[in-house]
Amino acid sequence: MNPKHLSGLAALILLAALPFSARAVDVEPWRKPENAIVIDAYELNEIDWSEMLSDKRIAGFISKASDGLPESYSCKGEHSGDTVAHCKTMWRKYAVSRELYETRRLLARSKGLLWGAYHLARPGNPVDQANHFLDYANPQDDEMMVLDIEGIDPDTYMSLADAQVFAGHIKTRTGRYPVLYTNHSTARYIAAHRDEYRILSRLPLWYARYKPGIEGAFPMGNWDNYALWQFSAGVNCSKRRCPYRVKGALNDIDVNVAPMSKAALGKAWAFGGLVPEKPFEPVDEMLTASIPAGGALKATVEAAASIGAEAQTTGAVTLASGTTTSFPVSVTAEVRAGLAAKGAATAALGQRVVDVTPLNYQDF
Repeated sequence: MNPKHLSGLAALILLAALPFSARAVDVEPWRKPENAIVIDAYELNEIDWSEMLSDKRIAGFISKASDGLPESYSCKGEHSGDTVAHCKTMWRKYAVSRELYETRRLLARSKGLLWGAYHLARPGNPVDQANHFLDYANPQDDEMMVLDIEGIDPDTYMSLADAQVFAGHIKTRTGRYPVLYTNHSTARYIAAHRDEYRILSRLPLWYARYKPGIEGAFPMGNWDNYALWQFSAGVNCSKRRCPYRVKGALNDIDVNVAPMSKAALGKAWAFGGLVPEKPFEPVDEMLTASIPAGGALKATVEAAASIGAEAQTTGAVTLASGTTTSFPVSVTAEVRAGLAAKGAATAALGQRVVDVTPLNYQDF
């Protein structure tokens, strides 16, 4: 394995091992001058490079590379409903955008910036898209590769199953995995289904969320932290207010923060490994308990519980590791004489949940 790959993976493992307060600032980490800033852009972002580079906090630049499947130069065959004329227009746009990509890379690297490239994943053959990305971006060993998944609708975006194939093919051809770029809701979905998406859920996470704080977002599945956080874009940056203004660029430029210094980011870049996979805990058997309440109430509580994992029945139940834990329970009850019930329940955890006791019934 390339020693550079090891250094990026080691940085991720070290990041995960630190106390959470030290690993990432949950609220506006971009205000801390020691945290590195990374810019990302696509072909329509206007940039005055002399102005932008005057901001010495900027450590890297990630450019859009390929988008879905490659355009057909000959415009023969199917074009997803496009006319031949539109196909030729898209080819010219593709040729110009690729030249812009190469120009930006040459300029950025000559100025000492870290470089990365992302593929905007669309429906279609994931192996062909991976090959298209590698042909377009021609990534070097010290350049970040990114798979951009914008959502989970397979009719609009690459399916998560295909995304795993894409990531695996990139690893086969380059010896490295890509970083995963996605938003909060998609990341949560992948984390909740990490048993199904064993590769995606372990790719280093480039996290997009346009909020000043992300308290409670991490840990999330296998991710104890983000590799990069995209915190500013056209959606939350205006003339009046913007989380971070980039010199020489308009408000629609994307801005990212790393939970580390420029020097540390330089050592971790371009990642390329997988974050450690957390162990899967066996799910306990379903427990049903009938609970009397002073002869006036009959209630049935059902909870699928596991030790140190998540389970869901009528509601979400999260259990932490330990011999005993508490969790909220919604009780479905036969109500008499205007009585209703809400409460919490305690569970003594072993290999199986052995007891459920209701607490804090309330008479309305």
